[in-house]
Amino acid sequence: MEAWVGLFVAAGCVALFMLAMKVSNLSTISAGDGYEIIARFGNIGGLAVRSPVRASGVLVGRVSDISYDTRSFEAMVTMSIEKQFNQFPTDTTASIFTAGLLGEQYVSLTPGAEEEVMKQGDTIMFSDSAMVLERIIGKIVTDKLSE
Repeated sequence: MEAWVGLFVAAGCVALFMLAMKVSNLSTISAGDGYEIIARFGNIGGLAVRSPVRASGVLVGRVSDISYDTRSFEAMVTMSIEKQFNQFPTDTTASIFTAGLLGEQYVSLTPGAEEEVMKQGDTIMFSDSAMVLERIIGKIVTDKLSE
């Protein structure tokens, strides 16, 4: 009986560990192969380092760094893209969206039509900032009060 209880507790600990890895995005850290590209956003909302980068819903990379450019007053998001996804055109668009029950934010890449592809260190020229719920609610309230 004691052996079964011990086995059950050990299985529970393993399950909790796996859940913690899934929630914190640590379970899918890549080996570092690939290339980095940069996108600039006016507002990144709750985007964080290790947030997913997706194209058509497919995980193609992770956010590797977030910094603030004091000259342009924009957030600079560096994304590490896996090497098998090396065909993003130079006119690719980056957008920040929210997904999942926990409200996880991610970067979505929408490929353009150019034939030239992005390389290590290139900057995405077209980006859409995150939608901030407080700003949307404030706009609705302001519109209602002005009527």
